[in-house]
Amino acid sequence: MRLPDAFTEEMKRLLGGEYSAWLESFHQGETENFRGLRVNTLKTAPEDFVRRSPFRLRPVPWTENGFYIESGERASRHPYYAAGLYYLQEPSAMTPAAVLPVEKGDRVLDLCAAPGGKATELAAKLQGTGLLAANDISNSRAKALLKNLELWGAGNILVASESPERLCSYFEGYFDKILVDAPCSGEGMFRKEPSMVRDWEEKGPSFYAGLQREIVSQAARLLRPGGLLLYSTCTFSVKENEETVLSLLRMEPGFRVLPLPLPEGEEKPDFAPGRPDLVSGDVPGGALTEEEKRQLSLAARLYPHRIGGEGHFTALLQKKGTETEKRSPAKEKGRRKKDGSGKALPECWTEFAKTLKRPLDESRIRLYEDRLYLLPEELVRQNIRGLRFLRTGLYLGEIKGKRFEPSQALAMWLRKEEAALSVDFPAEDGRVIRYLKGETLDVEDLSLPPKASGWVLVCVDGFPLGWAKLSGGMLKNKYYPGWRWQ
Repeated sequence: MRLPDAFTEEMKRLLGGEYSAWLESFHQGETENFRGLRVNTLKTAPEDFVRRSPFRLRPVPWTENGFYIESGERASRHPYYAAGLYYLQEPSAMTPAAVLPVEKGDRVLDLCAAPGGKATELAAKLQGTGLLAANDISNSRAKALLKNLELWGAGNILVASESPERLCSYFEGYFDKILVDAPCSGEGMFRKEPSMVRDWEEKGPSFYAGLQREIVSQAARLLRPGGLLLYSTCTFSVKENEETVLSLLRMEPGFRVLPLPLPEGEEKPDFAPGRPDLVSGDVPGGALTEEEKRQLSLAARLYPHRIGGEGHFTALLQKKGTETEKRSPAKEKGRRKKDGSGKALPECWTEFAKTLKRPLDESRIRLYEDRLYLLPEELVRQNIRGLRFLRTGLYLGEIKGKRFEPSQALAMWLRKEEAALSVDFPAEDGRVIRYLKGETLDVEDLSLPPKASGWVLVCVDGFPLGWAKLSGGMLKNKYYPGWRWQ
């Protein structure tokens, strides 16, 4: 592969004596890319997944639930993938969500979230509490983001497709933690995706740097005092990395860069520090102060010749201020058998809800046209009228006349034991793949209650895949058509 001369000269300036090692690893990437798998801790513990995994796995040192996977494994075609037990993600790309210290109850924003690799990990860290707002300005990309969050089993979500500036008119100073994985020139992905070289030649770092600075300035407005902002890119460019962080420090003097919370000891990954010494001499504001140099050096640079991953940059910043007091849960409004808008919940829903063994706060259920949603507690009183969004909360299902049809998202949110009726197939049972392809299944050989009928949660090795309708020993397939395997 031919690399642009301007790019290779910049890499020589960045790496010095390490340039030859980087170049050797770069050319190895033409035949050997790093593949990763990140376990969904909403559904299973990493050690439990390792015990049941059909794949050969090696731990990724900088995240507890990340693993390298062999290049020949077809992990996207295994039923565990359809059950949302893991996300396939390049190992370096696991870093930003891994090092952003999200806590239960936080309000978290993933500002440039599609297709959802980092957003799904943030959702797992929240463990069903607080709020995850996942945004992507591209509506088509936001649809893929929504699918991945639903597959993950996340219900406390707001999936939006807005500009950062528009989000500020609704959520200024609202979020505790924000992740900005900014659009960039993609230099760190050239090994994996050589086609990105052409985009670099057409646009280059200067094009993206202006966009990045605008995005982080809006992110600063969205963050509450004392909150944390994680800025990351998949590029090596100082202009897009250290200089973008510097622009935020100078535009918003209340911000400071923090050390990344990385594993210590023998397992500490070989990340390189930031390079304030290479910041351009003509940046706005003049030469760097010693304190600015110290802070920029706290950022992390990931190089493929040092670690088992592609190129990445990550910096953790804190906004000036103090921790806010713990927020009290929103009070329930209205009667229990009405949704929060005062409308009585449909009887078909209340009858179905009785079959679930997971309590639902009906004061947070909303009926929009014929669809029912369970809102996150953080959104019950939040006015988002006019915001362009794809999902608020957990989509429960649809009212069809006098019938309620549960959604695919609800199936992925539940656990096997929380449904009144379930069937559980081992992964090697051929009926699992047939179910994922949308076929009707014969289950007369399974131990089901006599004369059982109605909605059944279909599982693989104890993990839900979707719904089916049981009648006369046959399962009529209700797996969401848009997700079916070909």
